[in-house]
Amino acid sequence: MTDEKVIVDLADGRSLIVPLAWYPRLLHASPEERHNWQLLGDGYAIEWVDLDEHIGVEGLLAGRRSSESQRSLES
Repeated sequence: MTDEKVIVDLADGRSLIVPLAWYPRLLHASPEERHNWQLLGDGYAIEWVDLDEHIGVEGLLAGRRSSESQRSLES
């Protein structure tokens, strides 16, 4: 992850790069919060416990961005 992008390297050798802006919780998080992540299960999703953020690899492959509202982020 960079300050602008989420980068996910897949087991098959592909890399997915998406704008950090697609995931507002990550965009507004501190570097420490962004680096505190773990894979779920056999790698079907990435979880940031501190941020209550979960991003599924299937969604990344499909090009789906977060659908979270600004109101939800504020609470």
